[in-house]
Amino acid sequence: MEIVEALQRAIDASAEVVGTTSPNPPVGAAILSSDGNLVGVGATQPPGGAHAEVMALQAAGAQAHGGTAVVTLEPCNHTGRTGPCAAALVAAGIRKVVYVHSDPNPIASGGADFLRAHGIIVEQVSAQVTPLEPWLAATRLGRPHVTWKTAHTLDGFTAALDGTSQWITGEQAREYAHADRAQRDAIIIGTQTALVDRPKLTARKPDGSLYKHQPLRVVIGSREVPGDFLHYSSPSECLLELWKLGARNVLLEGGAGLATSFMQQGYIDAIHAYIAPAILGDGRGVLTAPIATTIQQAERYHMRRVVQLGNDVLLDLGK
Repeated sequence: MEIVEALQRAIDASAEVVGTTSPNPPVGAAILSSDGNLVGVGATQPPGGAHAEVMALQAAGAQAHGGTAVVTLEPCNHTGRTGPCAAALVAAGIRKVVYVHSDPNPIASGGADFLRAHGIIVEQVSAQVTPLEPWLAATRLGRPHVTWKTAHTLDGFTAALDGTSQWITGEQAREYAHADRAQRDAIIIGTQTALVDRPKLTARKPDGSLYKHQPLRVVIGSREVPGDFLHYSSPSECLLELWKLGARNVLLEGGAGLATSFMQQGYIDAIHAYIAPAILGDGRGVLTAPIATTIQQAERYHMRRVVQLGNDVLLDLGK
């Protein structure tokens, strides 16, 4: 198997555990034997469990000796609730390590240097997109990475003049959005949305059953709301406290007012815009106040993916 194929297996393993590993990163790893066969694949376990490299080494067993480890993140070089993965790779007799992202956490970084010091060939490669992006950004920012989710018509309205908004997008888009919820550490809404819409904020499968992983349910605002939400007074307090709870990848689903507040404070790192091919002409917009007065001052994001969901389109945008 080629390195590029092994890397894709590692990325796929990483994707399968997104939402279950925070505050640790959802890393994926693949082990190739000395003759190039795939002999082990692993991913980070929930906090306190084994890291991806250890899981892949366990799957590979003795066949890892003399082989190659392909990992989505630089192997860690510190002892926390588990031992250092760099040392585990050395102990297993790995000959070469290939990784994508350098570890931005100064406490855990240094694995590549440790491996080289122990005679292991180390190579860093690039990948267009990996499931680690939100965790990497959160680690650099020192707060959870925030994705703003909005569903609106082609002309930019989230509700009609009479307030009706169900359903702007179709069934496939809603199913996709629920699967995405299951990969987040928390969902954030405002008190207005909580009081008017009474959302469950659960991640549900098409048959109505719940996904195994459920995000924290968070509300921001000064009014009391029914239900077992985590309640904070402001975006700054919310992100600070969620970070302390271990959240690294959160979804903002609040109304236009809360989205405007997050945007004005520079807290929106990515956008999931679900766009329906419908025209209203007037109604409620996605924001309640200007973000820029000239086109040169506009907040710019780059296109990561375009996903067709039935008759709707998802624009996945990043900074």
